[in-house]
Amino acid sequence: MTNSKHAAARAIKALVGRKLGMTQVWDDKGRLIPVTVVQVEKNVVTQVRTNDTDGYEAVQLGFGEMSQRKVTKPLLGHFEQAGVTPRRHLVEIRTTDAADYQLGQELAADVFEVGQVVDITGTSKGKGFAGVMKRHGFGGAPASHGAHRNHRKPGSIGACATPGRVFKGTRMAGRMGGNRRTIQNLTINHVDPEKGLVVVAGAIPGPKGGVILIRSAVKEA
Repeated sequence: MTNSKHAAARAIKALVGRKLGMTQVWDDKGRLIPVTVVQVEKNVVTQVRTNDTDGYEAVQLGFGEMSQRKVTKPLLGHFEQAGVTPRRHLVEIRTTDAADYQLGQELAADVFEVGQVVDITGTSKGKGFAGVMKRHGFGGAPASHGAHRNHRKPGSIGACATPGRVFKGTRMAGRMGGNRRTIQNLTINHVDPEKGLVVVAGAIPGPKGGVILIRSAVKEA
């Protein structure tokens, strides 16, 4: 997962986790709520950036242990300096309270509270090569009236003489999914620090086992 480029002007809480899947729970009013379960386990602080040394305040989180023999020497030195074992995924979060974190500090699911509003970022499911009807929701060509094996084609993609070319951004068939997506303003339904689980109301991007980032909502009032 790439580093977060969101420049926060306030304190941001964040955790990296892995999507386990969806289920459903009953709320206090007897309504059935679809939820997604995220395994966050233990996140560790691998780097703290400050205004004096880096020109901005941020904290780098590591998630998912990995063997030392699979880590490059520069990264191995980076982890040794932080006093932690190598981590597979690193995410940098800009936050105004970066100075409150310590190298090697462990963060658990109790970073978040029930009822808190969060944004979740992940990589959507890859669908492979898809046509315009599946990828963009085109209606397709007529099913009769002389249409000959033309039912799922896109139709015209531009004029002939003027402009004599296809405009950039024209919706066509191509690779679908596998994009970095963020779902905003999701509510945390349950937190289990002992098992390292965060349960979020609603759906989040990515397949089962996909790595996701949970952080404080940008549009939170």
